[in-house]
Amino acid sequence: ADMTHLQAGLSPETIEKARLELNENPDILHQDIQQVRDMIITRPDIGFLRTDDAFILRFLRARKFHQTEAFRLLAQYFQYRQLNLDMFKNFKADDPGIKRALTDGFPGVLENRDHCGRKILLLFAANWDQSRNSFIDILRAILLSLEVLIEDQELQINGFILIIDWSNFSFKQASKLTPSILKLAIEGLQDSFPARFGGVHFVNQPWYIHALYTLIKPFLKDKTRKRIFLHGNNLNSLHQLIHPECLPSEFGGTLPPYDMGTWARTLLGPDYSDENEYTHTSYNAMHVKHASSNLEREASPKPMKRSQSVVEAGTLKHEDPAENENTQPLLALD
Repeated sequence: ADMTHLQAGLSPETIEKARLELNENPDILHQDIQQVRDMIITRPDIGFLRTDDAFILRFLRARKFHQTEAFRLLAQYFQYRQLNLDMFKNFKADDPGIKRALTDGFPGVLENRDHCGRKILLLFAANWDQSRNSFIDILRAILLSLEVLIEDQELQINGFILIIDWSNFSFKQASKLTPSILKLAIEGLQDSFPARFGGVHFVNQPWYIHALYTLIKPFLKDKTRKRIFLHGNNLNSLHQLIHPECLPSEFGGTLPPYDMGTWARTLLGPDYSDENEYTHTSYNAMHVKHASSNLEREASPKPMKRSQSVVEAGTLKHEDPAENENTQPLLALD
């Protein structure tokens, strides 16, 4: 029985890309999947809650069809969920914590893909209101978003880009980013999730974020490290890697500014504006209404500050040679 139905819906270009870049061979897909499945008995300590063909295939793709590596990732995926049960207890878009994070734009997800077919995720760090969103809820919202996106086979093959804008992210906000929660995030994204990350781009990062980065570097695999780019306020170097046609104006792109509610509306659908479940929490309804109404959002100072800093970044571009050394992959700074 040939397994081409597992590749159903993929464009011929993507099937070819999977063959060239990921060693994906439609003729032996079934054997590859079965060999990973056969390894499950070696880890009786882990509950493998899902073992169907399509599910195992995404792990093979994430590890270029190295079966042992793919199995290790599959085991990590379930182990991470076992070790952090509370994170996955109510792992749905309408969980109050996840819903709040999504509504506040964590993460943002652009509709269009980049020139390599990758999905672009955005984080505007300054919009993190620590009285509203715990870091854990933001991480849960990101993992849930990836869970939904990775259903798309094209994205299993093409992967993702993450852009983090640190403009106006205060030292006080940064002090909440402890090594232990950053490690939790790195484990969740780098070691336990079947996605290919083509690049993680820092924009407008202050010195203390650079310092934090140095601190977490030991938890990063070489492969990950080579894909982290610190652009500072040099948007030209970002545009060399992600075309401006794919980016909103906050990043010097030609698309309109990102509307924070875009992805939340996609995930929550008609539930999006339903605030009822907040009434029994400590947040007063006014506060929530204020934060999730897009009109208010446009008028509130934070996003305004954000776009302003990009304008400044544009003018700084040529005057600040010190920033340019940050534009190579960070490995070059070692």
